Amino acid sequence: MGDVLAGIHATWEFESDALVIRFERGIRTPKLFQALRERRVPHEALASVTLTPGKRGTVVLHAVPRPGADPLMEAAAGQLKESSDPYRLVLPADRETLAEYYRDELRGVLAPDAEREPAERFLVAAPSGPQSFKAYDGKASFDGRAEVAFRWFWTGASSEKWKAGDQTFSVRELSGVEWRSPDVLDGYLRLLPRGGEPRAAQPDHDPASVVFGLGYGPVHESLPFAAAVLAAIRTSPDRAPVAAAAPALGRAGASGDPGAVAERIRHLGELHRAGLVTDEEFTAKKAELLAEL
Repeated sequence: MGDVLAGIHATWEFESDALVIRFERGIRTPKLFQALRERRVPHEALASVTLTPGKRGTVVLHAVPRPGADPLMEAAAGQLKESSDPYRLVLPADRETLAEYYRDELRGVLAPDAEREPAERFLVAAPSGPQSFKAYDGKASFDGRAEVAFRWFWTGASSEKWKAGDQTFSVRELSGVEWRSPDVLDGYLRLLPRGGEPRAAQPDHDPASVVFGLGYGPVHESLPFAAAVLAAIRTSPDRAPVAAAAPALGRAGASGDPGAVAERIRHLGELHRAGLVTDEEFTAKKAELLAEL
């Protein structure tokens, strides 16, 4: 196709075998888009394309990726807000006819059964290079290829993490990454081992996890990090053999360490004071935490 369609916060360029999405940089552009900068999405990575009415006189052209095709969307696991979905192109409503044309053009190059078939491998490149971000209880670093490291902060890390010490994980010994958005209560990033070792039920007790907090581990830093680690795990040429996975501990297996519970209540209070947690949510969650003692 070779054409370009400019929307709000992003521009789509239609190549013969791929959709290239370039994100604008600016105060109003979602920070995740600015962090991603540009993404090349092969046609084989797409399941479908839709055009729907948007908000305040806009229309939305949405390229839907196939399950398993994009490490970023796999790590996000449906938790991204609509405004932060990198596959949505928002256009003024008066460009609806033009958007319909490009929707039909793009649909025409997609395999008719693509929507029903999960991709067998990642088809969209993950963010590359070394990455790091500060979580509430430590700093997470990834060398971009082989190792992930967690370095604990004395102001936030639980006693379990202090006892375990700073952690270094080889990508070949991991099976996946679990990311819970920092936009919700109890957000975290957890590395999943391949050996099936039991882990603590609560991420703040688990040395293979970093927990987010108010202003810590924002989406535009922690999600690309999770996607890069996940892609490295899936493509590691010398992955260790997979052992039978042991079930994770339930809530009854969680530690009742008073210091760790106090830290979580303090974090909850920060979210409540910032208006991110309602009075009812604060009361219910605090009671749940106290019940662990």
